[in-house]
Formats: sequence, C-alpha cells, structure tokens
Amino acid sequence: MRFMIIIKANPASESGAMPDRKILEAMGKFNEELVAAGIMLAGEGLQPSAKGARVRFKGNDRTVVDGPFAETKELIAGFWIWQCSSLDEAISWTKRCPNPFDEESEIEIRQIFELEDFGPELTPELRESEERLRAELSSRKPN
Repeated sequence: MRFMIIIKANPASESGAMPDRKILEAMGKFNEELVAAGIMLAGEGLQPSAKGARVRFKGNDRTVVDGPFAETKELIAGFWIWQCSSLDEAISWTKRCPNPFDEESEIEIRQIFELEDFGPELTPELRESEERLRAELSSRKPN
C-alpha cells in the first residue's frame, strides 16, 4: 500500500522561513532510515502558498486564484510517498518522525488509490492506458 504523508503548514512555513540546521539534520537522518527500510518512494518540501495558485472548476469554467491562502492549518508544507504494509505501519513510522517545526505540528496520513481499488469501472482499456503511463513515468530520469 502506498501512503501520502502530509506535513501541515504553519505560519512560519507559510512566511517562507527555512528550517534550521537541527531540523534539517534530524529530517535527513529520518529520511535515510526510511530509504534504508525501503519505505520512502518520494518526499519534498513545498514553497509557501504565496508562490502558488488554485484553479477552481465550475462546469466548463476555470477560475485562477493566486496565493497566499488564508487558512494556514489547511495548507501543506511538504510530503512523503511511502510504501507500507498497512496504515498501522505508516502510523508507526510517522510517530518516529522528528517534529517538523519548533512548535506544535501535525502530519496527516492518506492511503493512495491503487488500480485494483477502482473495480469494474476501470475497464481493461483504461487499465492498460494507466499501466502504460506509469511505465513511461518510471522510465524517465529525474531532472
């Protein structure tokens, strides 16, 4: 099972303040443990929402809303993608994570849909197309 581990933003991360060396070192060590255990598939920090945008959909209409966004507690400062055997395993690893900030913080865990989860709605043609796209993506080299 794959999980997205979501590090919630706070006012400091939304201001663009960079983490201090102590947090960077602790997170680096934790990431090394995740990689060594075969858990971590990806992970990145995100720029503040002031550098982002949202696209709202209403029927065929699209509206762009530029950041920053007001509700900091609903924003994301970073994420990991992990391969775990269960939600309990993802929780266990998350509990080992260093606190991402020098204050109270929150990390959310969400399971990622797999092709099998879509049932009969995912026709053989759609499955083949999705598998082809995934194979193409995995063959690309990161920049």
